[in-house]
Amino acid sequence: MNILKIKFVWVITIAVLTLGYLASCTKNDQYIGPKAKVSETTLISKKVTTGPTVDGTVDAAWNDAAKITVSPQVPDPGNAMFTGYIGENYSTTMRSMYDNQYIYFLVEVVDNTKSFKASPWYFNATTKRWAQESNARTFDPSGVLIREGYGEDKLAFLWNIDNSTAKFTSQTCYSSCHIFTPYLNYAVTPPAMKSNSGSGNHYTNGANEKIDMWWAHPGRGLVYNIMDDNYQDWAGGPNVTSLVGGSGNGRHFDDLVVSGASTTWPNAPTYTADATQGSLTNRQSLKLNDTGVVITVPFWVVPNATNSEYILASDTLAGGIARKVTKVDLDGVLYYNGGTIDPNVGTDYQRLGTTAKSPIGSKCFPSLVLAPVLRGRADITCYTTYTGSGWVYEIKRLLKTADVLKQDVDFSSLEDQPFGIAYFNQSNYQHGIKPNLMLKFEK
Repeated sequence: MNILKIKFVWVITIAVLTLGYLASCTKNDQYIGPKAKVSETTLISKKVTTGPTVDGTVDAAWNDAAKITVSPQVPDPGNAMFTGYIGENYSTTMRSMYDNQYIYFLVEVVDNTKSFKASPWYFNATTKRWAQESNARTFDPSGVLIREGYGEDKLAFLWNIDNSTAKFTSQTCYSSCHIFTPYLNYAVTPPAMKSNSGSGNHYTNGANEKIDMWWAHPGRGLVYNIMDDNYQDWAGGPNVTSLVGGSGNGRHFDDLVVSGASTTWPNAPTYTADATQGSLTNRQSLKLNDTGVVITVPFWVVPNATNSEYILASDTLAGGIARKVTKVDLDGVLYYNGGTIDPNVGTDYQRLGTTAKSPIGSKCFPSLVLAPVLRGRADITCYTTYTGSGWVYEIKRLLKTADVLKQDVDFSSLEDQPFGIAYFNQSNYQHGIKPNLMLKFEK
C-alpha cells in the first residue's frame, strides 16, 4: 500500500512539472539554441559578447555556433559554359556569430587539392616559346580531357543590398545571372532579336538594384587576409546589354561609381577608375632579340625561386627580389639586369610530361603580381588555412560599414538576410552554386 502511494505521488509530481514546463514555453520566449537544426538552408548567427579570434584557426569559440552543411553544385546552364565541371559538388559547412560591432563567418570546404596558382608561365621546349597554362580544363572535340586547368580555389557570397533586388529573395544567385537572355542583334538590317546561347554575365534588372559580392580570391587580397569586396548593378540597362550581345557586365569593385556615359550609342555608363590595387598581370610583349616578331613573356621574375604562387608588388620596387625581364632571344632565354634565365637547361621551367595532369617544373613563373586591396574593397577580413583536405575561411566584417554608396549589405538591423554562396575549384569561372540560403540572427 505504501509503495502504491509513493508511485502515485511521483506520477502526480512528474505530471505537474511537465505541465509547468510546457506552460512556460510560449511562442514568444522559445529559444533557438546554437545546436538547434532549423534547416540545411538556414544559418543561425549566434549572439556573443566577444567574437572569435580571426586567424584561420578554428578555436573553441566556434563550438557553440550552429553548423549547417551545404554542397554547392556546378549547374548545367545549357550552353557548354561549364563543360567538364557540371555536376561536381563541394561539401561545405558554415557557422556564424555576431557581437555588437561585427559579424563573423566560419566556412570549411572539402577540397583535396590546394589551388592557389593561376595560369603559371612555362617554357615550351619544342616551339621555344613561353606560354601560360589555361585557368580551366581543356578538352578535345570529343570531350576527352587534354589538360587539367590551373585556376584558383575561390569562395564567394552574394547579398541583397537594402532589399533592392526584387528577385533576390526567391532566386538569390540567379537573380542577376543572365544566360540565354535575348538581345537585339545590330549585325543584321533591320536589327532583330536573337537568342543568346553562348555566354552569360551578372547584372541586375533595375537601375536601383544592387547586390553585394564578396570574393575570397587568391589574386585579389586574400594573401593580405582580406576578401575583395565588390558589387553588382544593372550595367546600363537593356539597351546596353543588347548591344553587347546580352553579356553586359554589372560587376564592379567597391568605390567605383558611374562617372558619365560613353560617346557611342547607346551611351553605356562609364565608371571611375580603380586605383592600382589587387592583382596585376605578370605579362608583357617583347620583340625577339629586340628586332624580330613580338611575343609575350613574363614581366617580372624572381631568379631561382621555386614553387612560387605569386610575386608581391613590393618585391618589384627598388631593393626587391624581383627582376624585370628586358629581352628574350630566339631560344627563349630571358634577360634581366644582372643575369639571364635559360629554360633549355633541365626541365625546371617546362611541363614534366605529356598527360593531362602532368605537373610543371618547380621554377615556372607565377602569372600575378599582388598588391593589397584598399578602402571599400578591404572591408572584409578573411584568414584562410589549407588543412591538407580542404580550406578554412574565417571571416569578419562590421555589421554596418562606412559605405555611403549603397555597395555593402547592412546587417545592423539584425533582419533576416537571404544569400547564396559559390565555390570555384581550381577554375576561373566554372563554379558550384548554393542559392536560397537564409541568415538569421539569434536575438
